[in-house]
Amino acid sequence: MATRSKTKAEPQLKIDIGLTDEQRQGSIEILNTTLCDLHVLYIKTRNYHWNVVGPHFYSLHGLFEEQYNTLAESIDLIAERIRMAGGIAMGSMEEFIRNSRLKEHKGEPPNARDMVLDLLHDHEMMVRCLRQDIETLDSEYNDVTNADVLTAQAEIHEKMAWMLAAIAADDHSLDHQNSGNGRR
Repeated sequence: MATRSKTKAEPQLKIDIGLTDEQRQGSIEILNTTLCDLHVLYIKTRNYHWNVVGPHFYSLHGLFEEQYNTLAESIDLIAERIRMAGGIAMGSMEEFIRNSRLKEHKGEPPNARDMVLDLLHDHEMMVRCLRQDIETLDSEYNDVTNADVLTAQAEIHEKMAWMLAAIAADDHSLDHQNSGNGRR
């Protein structure tokens, strides 16, 4: 789970929403981990948006932009949920990378097909992780509200995975695109 060193923040009136401090802290940790996952996926999607090349450039460039815009909305929502619970939303690249369950893409951009497959894998991973987090929020922390928020997030990632899987399914022309670095 994501942990954050204690830092001073502006005093915040804690709202009584029927959760103990332990339940609230557990929810904050899950939400911060999700926030880190979303940031890593957002940066990767943005990177692929900038660097995709080949005959499917236009459609993939547009799809990746649509997806990173959706991820940006999710990031804001989750950060606000953390603040509502009385926590501090993680906000540094170091924290995002250290606490994410996803891996960033380093080095040269992959070819278009590998971009699609990499993002597909990450969205599938997000759904699997969110399902576990939803169960924990509901059963261990009695936080049905944040469980519902993450359920909506899982639906978003399922749709993104479905779209990426549909692109990768039969289109072998993606196999032959350059990654932009002269290699196939």
